[in-house]
Amino acid sequence: MTTPVRDALPDGVPPLTGDVLAIRGGRPLRGRVDVKGAKNLATKAMVASLLGDTVSVLRDVPAISDVAVVRSLLEVHGVRVSDGDEPGALVFDPSDVESAHFEEIDAHAGASRIPILFCGPLLHRLGQAFIPDLGGCRIGDRPIDFHLDALRKFGAIVEKLPSGIRLSTGGARLHGANIHLPYPSVGATEQVLLTAVRAEGTTELRNAAIEPEIMDLIAVLQKMGAIISYEPNRVILIEGVEKLRGYDHRSIFDRNEAASWASAALATDGEIFVGGAKQQEMLTFLNVFRKAGGWFDIQEDGILFRRDGELKPVVVETDVHPGFMTDWQQPLVVALTQAKGRSVVHETVYENRLGFTDALVKMGADIVVHPRGLQDGPRRVPRRDLEQAAVITGPTPLHAADIVVPDLRGGYSHVIAALTAEGESKVSGVDILSRGYEKFLAKLDAVGADFDVIR
Repeated sequence: MTTPVRDALPDGVPPLTGDVLAIRGGRPLRGRVDVKGAKNLATKAMVASLLGDTVSVLRDVPAISDVAVVRSLLEVHGVRVSDGDEPGALVFDPSDVESAHFEEIDAHAGASRIPILFCGPLLHRLGQAFIPDLGGCRIGDRPIDFHLDALRKFGAIVEKLPSGIRLSTGGARLHGANIHLPYPSVGATEQVLLTAVRAEGTTELRNAAIEPEIMDLIAVLQKMGAIISYEPNRVILIEGVEKLRGYDHRSIFDRNEAASWASAALATDGEIFVGGAKQQEMLTFLNVFRKAGGWFDIQEDGILFRRDGELKPVVVETDVHPGFMTDWQQPLVVALTQAKGRSVVHETVYENRLGFTDALVKMGADIVVHPRGLQDGPRRVPRRDLEQAAVITGPTPLHAADIVVPDLRGGYSHVIAALTAEGESKVSGVDILSRGYEKFLAKLDAVGADFDVIR
């Protein structure tokens, strides 16, 4: 059965489930979308509420499945979660935090990797934590060794079981540590922050991630009473305190979603205003967007994105902040199929993040993936053993095809490709998009996309 999405708007939009999107492309996207708080901050700030002795309030929380997963995990541990005094606000009362059964944690965790970040707060509050096998997007090996090594340095006892990981404090208070990350991992940096703030003594974290979402998490923790300073050269110092209180915080905007809609405007030769987007956190993206032939206008309440003539080829090297985010390259690659000339994307963060290009090739794109990267040409980002490279030659007209969503950003990229292509494409597996894009179908409708939901 085919259900036209517009029959359900504006009062409601069919949820993203295992349904298929039938997308008729070949026309520009024009309109406005608004982005809320960043997925990569909101979920971590929710976990931070476990550290406080009083109620916390988080604002501009996106209505996405990752948030729902974290909410259910908090509730499993006894946190009372309720709606706040404005749309998108959540209230967390941690006064009755308790241990949860392993089976309950496993059932609520689903495919999320967030449970690993519960370790530090739960060790402080309960003296123990249970973490099931971790899921998430299948974009490459995302080992948790950085997390476990850091927790051990704080004094945690780690026991690996067939079904997951058991951690305990052995009855002692966790203590500060000197930690040097071999790679500025965002997740490991978050782990150290969430653990160090209530550990006894001072923690020095070297080679830390410094993404805007990390800085916003630091702001949350400082509101709670933490003492954290950012030093030069990726060094963060945390002086542990015995107690923390709750917070009231408005999340930083989701720069990943903002960049996704900007790339959609670029690929379809449209014009999209992204409400809530801000310049400072997107400087690197905006530079590449402009080099590729994009035009943008920074306004007080958001950023307007469109093309500025013919698209141009670019060379992109993904990197940790302040470099070009790996989450940005996938939507941008779709636009680069319409650029005149040879573009190169060096993916240096995840080893399997270029697999989404198979569907683009099926739709007519000229993309060659080099599984071991490219050794020629000057580089700003140091080469890594795991890196890959994609060479995109364009412009190539895209034609409709039946495709399957592989992961969050790759899936969005497939939708952009279908909207760019001539004819009707069928995109299946779109439920994964609900992990990171709030009201995705309603936003597609708002920019004039022509699509139906097939059930």
